[in-house]
Amino acid sequence: MFNNTDKRYNQFSAYLKNRFGAKVYKITIDAGFSCPNRDGTISKGGCIFCDDSGSFSQAHSNLLSIENQVNEGIKTLSARFKAEKFMSYFQAYTNTYRPVNELEKIYKASLNNPDIVGISIGTRPDCVDEDKLSLISDISKDYYTWLEYGLQSSHDKTLLKINRGHDYDCFLRAYDKTKEKGINVCVHVIFGLWESCDEILQTAQRLARLKIDGIKIHMLCALKGTKLAQMYENKEIDFMSEDEYVSLVCDFLEILPSQTTVHRLAGNGFRKTLIAPRWLGAKLDCLNKIDREFLKRNSYQGAKFN
Repeated sequence: MFNNTDKRYNQFSAYLKNRFGAKVYKITIDAGFSCPNRDGTISKGGCIFCDDSGSFSQAHSNLLSIENQVNEGIKTLSARFKAEKFMSYFQAYTNTYRPVNELEKIYKASLNNPDIVGISIGTRPDCVDEDKLSLISDISKDYYTWLEYGLQSSHDKTLLKINRGHDYDCFLRAYDKTKEKGINVCVHVIFGLWESCDEILQTAQRLARLKIDGIKIHMLCALKGTKLAQMYENKEIDFMSEDEYVSLVCDFLEILPSQTTVHRLAGNGFRKTLIAPRWLGAKLDCLNKIDREFLKRNSYQGAKFN
């Protein structure tokens, strides 16, 4: 139903293939960024779910230059998947958390290879300003560009509980400024943060009203060395079953507009450090169950968008 596939949601990888005429692979880049929620600038200890890698499952050593990381990534992906086109992906920590003149050098270094067609930058809504957005907007004139905001929830009580360090209004201000610059925005949300299904779907409704460009849905998980792992061991939190998660993903996507691209619904990058839930390690199984649930419902992304 979407992008000439049998998917019932707007899968980002299929969207990219239609747009560029070939599969586009992301090259994950470690530029050695930090985070103001970990270094004490706005808070201490960071978000309760974030481990020492900054939720970065496939980091290259940042001892390599950015250019070398890109070239190595292209070499590996070309050999493994016969890949032809690529996007630079700054994932770990907060990738706008530097002065704008440093950011310009970092971003442009990742775009030097002629096979790079785009760039995606993961950050926090409290770590952008006019100058940084203007820089990214300038890049978007020549490259397919995304800014990924870690929102996690639209409920301030939840953001406070996970020690996020900003509120929903902060996200809205950053979102509006980013869209004014013509930059694509992907929003990250997490299921399982002490919220009811109704509260999670309220976040879907709020994001639907914004008509966000992209979405990444994560399942809350306890990783070794995190505050959340301690809370799990102390029985302060439990996690959704896979069936509950699959059903809620479909509920969530039904509310979003059909043009919102879906960048992530499941992942298996944390097997070595994952404590719970254990089912999270089987990415393909989860994605197949989401497909089957949509078929069972005879539904699709956007079915309840108003």
